[in-house]
This record gives sequence, C-alpha cells and structure tokens, in this order.
Amino acid sequence: MQETALKNLTELAAHPSSLFALLGTALLILALIYSKKTKLNTPLLVHVGLMLALTVILHQFRLYHMPQGGSITLGGMIPLLFIAFRYGPGVGYLAGFLYGMINLLQDPFVMHPVQVLFDYPLPYMALGLAGYFKDRFLLGASIGIFGRFICHYISGIIFFASYAPEGTSPYLYSLLFNAAYLLPELLICLFILKVLPVKRLLLQMHNTAKNNFSYK
Repeated sequence: MQETALKNLTELAAHPSSLFALLGTALLILALIYSKKTKLNTPLLVHVGLMLALTVILHQFRLYHMPQGGSITLGGMIPLLFIAFRYGPGVGYLAGFLYGMINLLQDPFVMHPVQVLFDYPLPYMALGLAGYFKDRFLLGASIGIFGRFICHYISGIIFFASYAPEGTSPYLYSLLFNAAYLLPELLICLFILKVLPVKRLLLQMHNTAKNNFSYK
C-alpha cells in the first residue's frame, strides 16, 4: 500500500501544472467560504472528516465498476450531500474538493491539468450545489449529481474522445458512458434519501456538535 501511495504521489509530482491548478481551486473555495463568513470550527471539521471517511468506505462497496473509470456504489455520495445539506454549498464544495483529492491520490490518471480538475475535484465539488436546497433533499441531490455528470461529460468529450467506437460521436459516447453509471447512482441515492429520516439525522448532527463542542 505504501509503495502504491508513493507511486501515485510520484506520478502527480511529474505534472506540476496539475498541482498548481488544484491549489488554485482550493484557494478559491477557501475564499468563497471566508466571504460567506463560515467558521471552520471544530464540529464542522469533525463532521467533514467523518463524512469523508464514510465516503471512502462506501465507495469500496461497488456494485459495478466501469472499464475506463466510474462506479455504481451503495450511496457513496450520500455523506457529501449531507455535508452540503448541513453546512451549505461552500462547505459542500470544500468537502467535495477534499474527497476529489483523496480519489486522485488513490487512482491518479493525469493527462492535462484541466482534465484533472474535471475528473477529480470538480465533479465532487458539484455535489455542494445540493446545499442550495436544504429543505428539498431529493431535488438538491439530483442537481448536485447532475453537476457531477456535467463535469465528467465535458471531460469525456475533450479528453477521452479517442475511446469512442469508430463512427460514434464523442458527444454521444460521453453521454452514454457517464449516464450508464451516474443514472443508477442517482436513483440509489434518491432511494436512500427517501428512506432515511434526513431531517432528523441533520438535527442530530447539529445537537451532537452543540453538546460535545458547545457549538452554536
């Protein structure tokens, strides 16, 4: 595992422009959070850390893994959606960026700095859009996952057109390829959100933070 991690870091270090692009994205997120006057306090950081860990775990339970990337999981995006619902889009973007970085370190595939952005941090940052719909969970999840789809779709058209079968439009290929796993992923997430007592769980997150960290 250590050898794999070192190999992945070495591969990333060979593309410094990608690292600068990621750093610039992180700074933009922090600037957005600061402009909204959101405090990066202890309960928030604890919740983000726990949800990131849960996201990593859930993404290990793959129902299907696409040949060229992308998986159908057992609700792997639910924890990031919870962060967006609980703390709003700014923190949702931050949590998505951090998970995108974790995903990049686990399985880097670097072709171009823009490709790195559209395949790793941006798709998961898009889940933060759900934070604009705190009381409409199904709509928020749908918009967030659609935002993720758009990022992968653009990347597929620009950087993976060569994988399209001969005579097939890269626009159609990217559409069908990304929809093949993100549509089932969306349906699974909507089902889970429909079944879970989301409002009660979010309230429990608030009460736990308040009681354990004197958070207001």
